[in-house]
Amino acid sequence: MRERILMMGNEAIAEAAIRAGCDAYYGYPITPQNEIGNYMARHMPERGRVFVQAESELAAINMVFGTAVAGKRAMTSSSSPGVSLKQEGISYLAGAELPAVIVNVQRGGPGLGNIAPSQSDYFQAVKGGGHGDYHQIVLAPDSVQEMYDLTMLAFELADRYRNPVMILADGRLGQMMEPVVFHEPRSSPPPKPWALTGAKGRKPNMIRSLLLGEGELERHNLRLQKKYARICRAEQRWEERNTADCDILMVAYGTCARIAKGCIASAATVGIMAGLFRPITLWPFPSEPLRRVASSAKCVLVIEMSAGQMLEDVRLALGGSTPTHFIGRMGGGVPDEDAVLQKLRSLVRSLRKRKSL
Repeated sequence: MRERILMMGNEAIAEAAIRAGCDAYYGYPITPQNEIGNYMARHMPERGRVFVQAESELAAINMVFGTAVAGKRAMTSSSSPGVSLKQEGISYLAGAELPAVIVNVQRGGPGLGNIAPSQSDYFQAVKGGGHGDYHQIVLAPDSVQEMYDLTMLAFELADRYRNPVMILADGRLGQMMEPVVFHEPRSSPPPKPWALTGAKGRKPNMIRSLLLGEGELERHNLRLQKKYARICRAEQRWEERNTADCDILMVAYGTCARIAKGCIASAATVGIMAGLFRPITLWPFPSEPLRRVASSAKCVLVIEMSAGQMLEDVRLALGGSTPTHFIGRMGGGVPDEDAVLQKLRSLVRSLRKRKSL
């Protein structure tokens, strides 16, 4: 049996990045993700790798750009307002087709907000918070083990598609401790013949996102869209719980998915058949799998620590085919199991009343 190590979520991300072959980490302190930088500060130099506490979030994301251009694996991490400052750099990474991993351990907002857990950065992550028609792959863990596993996956996907990948977690996942099983990467970093490593004996490479020739930028965008379509076909990930015969399908990710999992058993004790659909990739969003699962449910309940941001993608996916409802908290509030159960009871009453009419 493999050894299990008790670890904080933020530290699990850092350990996974190191084992995945992260060559350089650049960050700037902000709660509630500081343990990532602290861990990297301790362990990257002893492995002969780069750790830099940058002078700002803007500097950190541009250092990531420079490292990625050289063909090395780079990562940065921050929390909500810090990630807002990185948006221009993320757009540059996407435009230049550079692989990089960005971690956002979300806190309450808008503005400086507070340091409590939140999921209010969903739009920023999946709708392209920077300028231009681009996408980053967005992975949403719901456990400390997945903080580790999805960080490993993030580096693989970034290199596979030459694209930035974001780990979208929240302050509760970052700060909680759970047992983690370490595993090594499934493969080594691939060759990167496109990288700027010096042009001795070969034609010089050029990496840029400034394209001024007639029609040049549009052709580049069309090629990017083909890549994004390929990602959508190949990289959708999700989890299903008790979906085969549920009356109410809950849709949640991250910490809210953990709450929903607890509600499944509690709801069953009072005769409510509830299931869970958990998107693991928030982009690409698993729309078709959700439609398939929701088609046999009487209604859908979306649970978020926001005003209802993923709710929009759920409604787009379902296209009105299944009645969709929402429960959420904002500003660092977390929906508790009792509140979700109360909402489930209310929905069941409505369903029964409608059936009796």
